[in-house]
Amino acid sequence: MLTEFVKTARRRKRRDIIFAFVLLAPALLCVLGLIDYPMYLVFALSFHEGQSMNLLDLSRQPLGIGNYVDVLTDSQTWQSVLITLYYTSGSMIPAFLLGLCLALLLNERFALRRWLRGLSLLPWAIPSVLASIVFLWLFDASYGVVDYALRTAGLMNTDIAWFFDENTALFAVILPTFWKCFPFFTLTFVAAMQTIPSELYEAARSDGANSWQRFRYVTWPGIRGPAILALVLNSLWAFREFDIIYVTTGGGPSHATETLGIRAYQEAFSYFELGRASVLGVLMLAIALLFVVLARRALQKEFF
Repeated sequence: MLTEFVKTARRRKRRDIIFAFVLLAPALLCVLGLIDYPMYLVFALSFHEGQSMNLLDLSRQPLGIGNYVDVLTDSQTWQSVLITLYYTSGSMIPAFLLGLCLALLLNERFALRRWLRGLSLLPWAIPSVLASIVFLWLFDASYGVVDYALRTAGLMNTDIAWFFDENTALFAVILPTFWKCFPFFTLTFVAAMQTIPSELYEAARSDGANSWQRFRYVTWPGIRGPAILALVLNSLWAFREFDIIYVTTGGGPSHATETLGIRAYQEAFSYFELGRASVLGVLMLAIALLFVVLARRALQKEFF
């Protein structure tokens, strides 16, 4: 009797496992087709040298590590790595801080709060190309309102071509990225703050806690997990950003805004070096993986 019960339980468990895999099969097929296979192609092409836009012709070339040697020993590659890191941190840190401050404001009760919540999300909804064009007009050296406002305020005497001066181009491309990213942080923080019980704030006020102490000991512990996750996701998105930089500067001037994504595009579609472009893709994947590994401890502490 006991043996039959055990066999029945095993069969039921086996059926449940098979049923679970059947339900997961469509998602697994999508992952294999849209993620795993393209990643395999990138790794495979990175070992084939030659100038060609035909994947079949390039795959017939002999295998070697020449592309890796050329790319990893090129000083411009590591300059692009630094530019990418500057671009990512320069846009994410201000976006995080502004999103947090705006979320603290929108979490309070006041007139027109719902309208402001909706308006704060508009930059996130605007396409990157359109945002890039708007900022190109705003920072234009001839008729941009930014230069006009700075001249009127007496902060500068001559016009600055923000996107075409190698000293200011990186700052100029960071601005539209920061402008598009901060609403995601705001939305995440506001949603997390809504889950914090109001009784905790009442207890903190009863204990005489001021605004900073309530934020430090009540608000921040309640939103820390979503904040870390939002920072990781947004940083990864900014790390591989292409649209804003390509539309505004194309990686120039003098490679001042040439991130790894822009450099990979140039290698593939300007010089027809798909192998070298694939190496840059592998390098981007390795750096992103390193960032995720470094953030893994904080993510595990909050969610697992």
